[in-house]
Amino acid sequence: MAVDYDSKEYLKSVDAYWRAANYLSVGQLFLMKAPLLKTPLVAEDVKPKPIGHWGTIAPQNFIYAHLNRVLKKYDLDMFYIEGSGHGGQVMVSNSYLDGSYTERYPEITQDEKGMAKLFKRFSFPGGVASHAAPETPGSIHEGGELGYSLSHGTGAILDNPDVIAAVEIGDGESETGPLAASWFSNKFINPIKDGAVLPILQINGFKISNPTIVSRMSDKELTEYFRGMGWDPHFVSVFKGGRFDGEKDPMQVHEEMAKTMDEVIEEIKAIQKHARENNDATLPHWPMIIFQCPKGWTGPKKDLDGNPIENSFRAHQIPIPVAQDDMEHKEMLEKWLKSYKPEELFNEDGSPKKIVTENTAKGDHRMAMNPVTNGGKNPKRLNLPDYRKYALKFKPGQMEAQDMVEWAKYLSEVADLNPDTFRGFGPDESKSNRLFALLDDQKRQWEPEIHEPNDENLAPSGRVIDSQLSEHQDEGFLEGYVLTGRHGFFATYEAFGRVVDSMLTQHMKWLRKAKEQYWRHDYPSLNFVATSTVFQQDHNGYTHQDPGILTHLYEKNRPDLVHEYLPSDTNTLLAVGDKALQDRECINVLVTSKQPRPQWFSIEEAK
Repeated sequence: MAVDYDSKEYLKSVDAYWRAANYLSVGQLFLMKAPLLKTPLVAEDVKPKPIGHWGTIAPQNFIYAHLNRVLKKYDLDMFYIEGSGHGGQVMVSNSYLDGSYTERYPEITQDEKGMAKLFKRFSFPGGVASHAAPETPGSIHEGGELGYSLSHGTGAILDNPDVIAAVEIGDGESETGPLAASWFSNKFINPIKDGAVLPILQINGFKISNPTIVSRMSDKELTEYFRGMGWDPHFVSVFKGGRFDGEKDPMQVHEEMAKTMDEVIEEIKAIQKHARENNDATLPHWPMIIFQCPKGWTGPKKDLDGNPIENSFRAHQIPIPVAQDDMEHKEMLEKWLKSYKPEELFNEDGSPKKIVTENTAKGDHRMAMNPVTNGGKNPKRLNLPDYRKYALKFKPGQMEAQDMVEWAKYLSEVADLNPDTFRGFGPDESKSNRLFALLDDQKRQWEPEIHEPNDENLAPSGRVIDSQLSEHQDEGFLEGYVLTGRHGFFATYEAFGRVVDSMLTQHMKWLRKAKEQYWRHDYPSLNFVATSTVFQQDHNGYTHQDPGILTHLYEKNRPDLVHEYLPSDTNTLLAVGDKALQDRECINVLVTSKQPRPQWFSIEEAK
């Protein structure tokens, strides 16, 4: 029997699913026992010190519930990125409801006993992280450092033409430099060869203790801003009027979100259909959603002093004071949990009722089990040419060459042999870094207008993305690309590697935790090429001298995760590069020269 995903009856399932996810998310913050509240809470049921965040949770669960609906209605290949910096319960709760979490962790069963274990382990010693960490099914983005959700989503859909990355972006995150820069991502998405990103900006109004900037902008200002950035914004609001004018009935918001989700998915499909049927990669206005909602939605309204919690910064972390040694206000927690009507959502044994599971997908169709989030769809090793045929022959010290010029010839053949799984990234420095052959042969991917001969090596489809002057963007693209099973490198001046050194730290942490999960597949290496070395900076001088990226990563003391190379000539770079591109689950730092210098080692010695 066909399901009518547009009916009011089906939206009741979406609502039940949302309430169930909210219930599970609150339970993870506070509870260790009594997950179904069959008896009044006592001290031993509650965590000694609840740790986590509440503010972004219910809006994210709402978004996830509606993504499930359109995923099923349109049979989408889609996954979710949680950009809001805090709220790891979201992807845990949703993967638990669709059974993914139990498949990965069989001890966390879909019953009362398993729910209690799920609650206890969240943000608890020996448990799981309070972010969407590698332990969480469906995650490729932890959010421990804000600003990279849209960059990671874009990197993930490059060369994945059927994939949609649904990227939730917090309004606090939207104020960071990297995220603000990442609105330019649409300028590098080829609608023929690549997939699509669907940014969903959650404007809940507040950060840790301040209002957010975008929440104090009018709809007109937001529309003009995002239209100017090349997006087509669609608004959904929980509020009846302005931010402080009361809330709509949730079922009305469900209807508005369902309609909007349909519109944006059909818009994405229309863009791709036109581009692919007409071989037309003209830059489109991709759709996005702006979801205006209260921070702490569905949670406690006021604190003990009568100050607002919901729709204020006070909803950011743990909104009410309930813990093992402070049970005076336990009724507030019980009232909050019971407001979701758990008896309508869970059976007596704790399993989700049919009205909840009706809004879940099956198998790899589930966002939490999409192979793109676990090492990639059909991941392949690189088909590498014999690097020795690019070797230079000379008497030691009697020939000069530019190592990067020679290496670029090899990289161009790597791109030829791996046309859908290998890319180079960098911040407008590829030519300065002497990657001439790679640029001439493979081109820079660039979707806006091209004006030759004023422009050079630009094309709608290319294997290098270096046309945005943002180290954060390009490193983020590469991270999204390798975390979804493909291969590549990032090249920048050595001094400017420091701009993204914290991103490399976060990637190293991701690899470390992912290696501990039995079910996680492995990932290709992340290759970081630092050129314009400190010792060869005559042109720019002191301002461009900083070899600190080596120290920054070396001091992590993880030789299994970080490899540092200083190839001394062309043949050494060829040998090192061959190894680096075959490595798995590590960061390779190659400090290379682009200037003419004497050549010393034969290819055999280099090997």
